[in-house]
Amino acid sequence: MKFILSSKIHRAIVTQAELNYEGSISIDKALCDACGLWKGEKVLVVSNTTGARLETYVIFAPEMSGTICMNGAAAHLIKKGEEIIIMGFTLSDKPINSKVVLVDDKNHISEVKIK
Repeated sequence: MKFILSSKIHRAIVTQAELNYEGSISIDKALCDACGLWKGEKVLVVSNTTGARLETYVIFAPEMSGTICMNGAAAHLIKKGEEIIIMGFTLSDKPINSKVVLVDDKNHISEVKIK
């Protein structure tokens, strides 16, 4: 068994960073649906701006809001305005096709690719 990339939101912009929250990353539900991320799913978040990397879990933000919010301690590492990549992985014993969502500057879907 191997962990394989299954879901990716590429080059999203962090719209909020909320220190006073229990933790996680809030992601526009439309983006989650498009790439297959589930509420509560563990994700790897990478900042293209600073190189920071962290693991957290998904909570849904309102659909079509463009919201990407770093919550709790994660807001110390990745801040509002940073460009990020959000990745979900699946444990599998065979290759899978991953869904990659590309976004525009408002975090709305510009393209969905199957890789």
